[in-house]
Amino acid sequence: MSDDIQVLGRESTALSTQNKVLRNTYALLGLTMIPTVIGAMVGINLNFAWMMATSPILMFFGIFAAVYGMTWLIAKNANNAAGVWLLFGFTFIMGLLLGPILQHALHLSNGAQLIGLAAGGTAISFLTLAAIGSNTKHDFSYLGKFLTIGIVLVILAILANFFFQIPALSLTISSVVVLLMAGFILYEINQVVRGGQTNYILATMSIYISLHNMFTHLLSLLMSLMGSND
Repeated sequence: MSDDIQVLGRESTALSTQNKVLRNTYALLGLTMIPTVIGAMVGINLNFAWMMATSPILMFFGIFAAVYGMTWLIAKNANNAAGVWLLFGFTFIMGLLLGPILQHALHLSNGAQLIGLAAGGTAISFLTLAAIGSNTKHDFSYLGKFLTIGIVLVILAILANFFFQIPALSLTISSVVVLLMAGFILYEINQVVRGGQTNYILATMSIYISLHNMFTHLLSLLMSLMGSND
């Protein structure tokens, strides 16, 4: 009897910890939207076209260094308060990087509506995936290997399309990325509720990156299929 009580106690403690990590993840994820919006508002007013024309290679490596440097710093500080502030700085940068696609969208006559549709679609997708992923009866850990392979193939396709500039391939890439990001969100939330991810800062960063990519590629799809210059 005492052994059964101890087992139940450990299970209850583990469940309480997992629920706390999930609550903290959702709360922090909500807060990251503030620096993202601020960064996006700043990014809309930046002259990205001039920067790309001046030194596209330098800009590419600068963005690469900033994004991956920040993710590395966040991972190194995931167990202290500095990690939260670094995450806010990271999401501000990611908001800035929305500038070019938002500028492109706002040059369309229905651009504002498309941005709203992309944001709404991303939000609905997240809520649906969160509801599915938070069900502890389902184990989505098997998705990890497939998602990793998928993202490697997408990166190769993006690099190839950088040289060939095939519109149909761009649409295919965006469609696949949206599906992959949905898989990552489902996987990460399920990892939290099943105890595979116990750090809410790392969980938030992973889900945020997926949401950011889902929004940008969904918006890209909408502009390609529904964009109007009338």
